[in-house]
Amino acid sequence: MNLPHNYVANSNIQPEGSVSINADGLQEIISEPPAAFGGSGNHWSPEDLLVAAVSDCFVLSFKAIAAASKFTWTDLKCEVDGTLDKVDRAIQFTGFTVKATLTIPADADADRAKRLLEKAEQACFITNSLKASPHLEAEIVQG
Repeated sequence: MNLPHNYVANSNIQPEGSVSINADGLQEIISEPPAAFGGSGNHWSPEDLLVAAVSDCFVLSFKAIAAASKFTWTDLKCEVDGTLDKVDRAIQFTGFTVKATLTIPADADADRAKRLLEKAEQACFITNSLKASPHLEAEIVQG
C-alpha cells in the first residue's frame, strides 16, 4: 500500500434545498442538517455521515485483520453512538462508543475474537484521524 492516498468529494447546494454530495464513480448522497439543527431529519447529515464512517471503518478494519489472522467468524454488527457537545465554546464530537456484536463458531476462541476487535478499534483510519477517542463495547456470541 503506497501512501499517501487522496480522496476527493464535492458538495453543491443552492440557497433553498439540500446538499448534493458526489465523488467520482459513486452514487450521489443527499444531505441536510439533522433535525436538532433545523433539518427535516429525512436525509443523511454531516453528523450521521461521520458516525457512519466510524462504524464502516471499524467493521472493514476487523474484516481485514480477521482475514490476515485467519480467524473464522460469521457476522459482525456495529452500532456507533457519537456524542456532539460544546467544549470551550466550540461544538464538536467528544466521543464515539462502538458497540460491536461479533458472532463466531462454537469452537472459536472468544478471547482471540475480543483481541481482534480491539485491534480493529486501534487500526481504524477514521477514528485515528479524529479528536474524539472511540470506546469499544464488544459482545462475542458463540453459536
